[in-house]
Amino acid sequence: MTRIIDKLADIATQYDTLYCDLWGCLHDGVEAFPEAVSALTQFRSGGGRVVLMTNAPRPAPGVVRRLDDMGVPHEAYDLVVSSGDAAQAAMLQGAAGRRVHHIGPAKDDDFFTTLPEDMPDARPVERVALAEAEGIVCTGPVEEDRDRPEDYRATLLHAKTRGLKLLCANPDIVVDFGDRRVYCAGALAALYDEMGGQSLYFGKPHPPIYDRARLKLAARDAGDPGRVLAIGDGIATDIRGARLEDIDSLFISGGLAARETGTARQPDPDKLAAFLQAAEESPTFTMGFLR
Repeated sequence: MTRIIDKLADIATQYDTLYCDLWGCLHDGVEAFPEAVSALTQFRSGGGRVVLMTNAPRPAPGVVRRLDDMGVPHEAYDLVVSSGDAAQAAMLQGAAGRRVHHIGPAKDDDFFTTLPEDMPDARPVERVALAEAEGIVCTGPVEEDRDRPEDYRATLLHAKTRGLKLLCANPDIVVDFGDRRVYCAGALAALYDEMGGQSLYFGKPHPPIYDRARLKLAARDAGDPGRVLAIGDGIATDIRGARLEDIDSLFISGGLAARETGTARQPDPDKLAAFLQAAEESPTFTMGFLR
């Protein structure tokens, strides 16, 4: 049974490293949450390490630029690890072939143009029309405010008929962008799987993003991450991923599941219990909002 806590400081001394989600925890895609920024900064001032672990389809440098735009200070975190990082590395290694068709908005172009620092000699893939592609790279719907997964059924059917793999750069199904809920790449990948296609996943709850976090910590001479706490509002990504990695978790109920858990400042205990039972997950801790 999950334990509802009031603030991160209540349990902070039990952990050495945080794997903290971004959307719904640190910001809403438009503005940063001051209390969350303060909580992470305080954790680091006490000697802890903060890894911002996001299913964003962009490589880490692009995520950092967006955090800078929202005024998130670098004092609040040690490093950023994104689903885009892990997926990009797999793409450059040829997981979806060398000629790929991109499904995603223009803002994700740096997924193809900004090569990771630890792969300086990687050979970029070529973006081509679907008819010429050896695989698909999906970073999200082309028109995030308008498109739905079903809009891509014809494209995905063509890809499935040709046996193309779909590299999914963001396993999230939906995300809250300010007061709008929009579909992510994971929704298209899930549809492709349902249609009998093969999708490849690299973000939470799948192992590659956690492996990358450990490697990046080691590269900073941080050694073993020690006692880790995963923080997130995605029950099927952040919390399930923590369970699969055998690490403790802190569920932020005021994010994607705010309505289902009756969260105002804190969740309604009965609604929270029903939600977690239906999700078949049991996070170590729960709080309404990161603070």
